[in-house]
Amino acid sequence: MSVHSRLAELGIVIPEVVPPVAAYVPAIATGRYVYTSGQLPMRDGEMIAVGLVGGDVDPDTAQECARQCAINAIAAVQSAVGNLDRVTRVVKVVGFVASAPGFTGQPAVINGASEVLLEIFGDGGRHARSAVGVAALPLNAPVEVEMIVEVAD
Repeated sequence: MSVHSRLAELGIVIPEVVPPVAAYVPAIATGRYVYTSGQLPMRDGEMIAVGLVGGDVDPDTAQECARQCAINAIAAVQSAVGNLDRVTRVVKVVGFVASAPGFTGQPAVINGASEVLLEIFGDGGRHARSAVGVAALPLNAPVEVEMIVEVAD
């Protein structure tokens, strides 16, 4: 099944690439790999939520944010390689969670990204991962996700 068919089956629409907020590009393809810049939880031009997870933002909303970040990263990959069917494996996901003091649920939050990648790419969506708590993220985002994918020639 093609990735586009799988996306349609899941009801997921890959958005336009979110424009960079500083001096960088959304993704770079080099050799067989695509590296995405960190993606924020933007949907329809607006942040899904803002603030610290475990304070202003509840963990379930943060998990939804991580899911949207992954979908935005997929859009960045598509902009770099043209066709998502070229993706053979999600290699690595790094998730940053703007965390209120004492919040330690970063892995569960970033599961929002990991789970949607598994839904879309199946076994090819299994990846290595880091989930890191940070004091703040750009634009007061609660979550930021970047990833590395392998693509076929």
